[in-house]
Amino acid sequence: MDKNYILFAEQVKRKTGIDLRLYKEAQMVRRLTSLYEKRGFSSFQEYFKGIDKDNELLLEFLDRMTINVSEFYRNAKRWEVLESKILPKLLQQNRKLKVWSAACSAGEEPYTLAMILSKFLPLHQISILATDIDENILARARMGVYPERSLQEVPIEMKKRYFTQDGTFYKIHSDLKKAVNFKKHNLLSDSFETNFDLIVCRNVLIYFTEEAKDMLYQKFSGALARDGILFVGSTEQIFNPASYGLETEDTFFYRKN
Repeated sequence: MDKNYILFAEQVKRKTGIDLRLYKEAQMVRRLTSLYEKRGFSSFQEYFKGIDKDNELLLEFLDRMTINVSEFYRNAKRWEVLESKILPKLLQQNRKLKVWSAACSAGEEPYTLAMILSKFLPLHQISILATDIDENILARARMGVYPERSLQEVPIEMKKRYFTQDGTFYKIHSDLKKAVNFKKHNLLSDSFETNFDLIVCRNVLIYFTEEAKDMLYQKFSGALARDGILFVGSTEQIFNPASYGLETEDTFFYRKN
C-alpha cells in the first residue's frame, strides 16, 4: 500500500469530499501519477500542494475523477416540453412543487430543473431533492463545477445568470446551488418519499433488467402525488403506463391517475 497515496487520498477527501479509496487503488495511482507527471510534479505531496493552491489544477483533477459524463439540458426538446406544457399545469394546481431528480449523477439534471423552475418562481421557493448511489459523484455535484462541454445546450441567458467562467470550467452560482439538496440513495433497495409533483429519472433505467424496471415504475408511481408527473429518458418509453396507474401526458411524460 502506497503511504503517500493514502495521505493524498485523505487530503483530497477533506478538500473536496471525494473519497479516492472507493476507486481501485492500483488503477487510480497509475492514472494520477501520469497526470501529475504531465504537470511537472514528482510526488503525490507536491501534486496536492499544487491543486490546493491552483484552481485550474484542482478543476482538471476533478474532471479526471468524473467518469459519468452528463450535460445540462440533455435532449433539449424534452426540457422545452417540460417548460412550456408540464410545469405551467403543475403550478396551476400548486405553487410549491415537490420535485425529485433520481439518479442525478454529477448534478447537471437537477441544476437544469432549478434553472427552468426559476422562470416561474423565485429561487428561494425552489427545493429539489437530487439523489444518487455514488458518494463521489454527489461530492462533485455539490461543488457545482463543470467543463465547458457540459454546457453546450445551456441557453445564453441562463449561462450568464447562473455560471461564472474559470478558465475552461464553469462554476454554478451559490443561489442556484441552494435550490438543490443532494442525498445518497439506492433506487433498488431504499424506500421512496411520497407526494412528489414531479419525478425526473432519465437515462438510468436502461441499465436495469425488465423485473427491476417494473419494480421501479411501481415505486415511482407510488411516490407521485395525484396528477404528479414522471419524466423519463428518450430510450425509456413506458409502453403499458396504465399498469402502473399512469397515463401518457406527452412523449416521455406520464401522469399519475
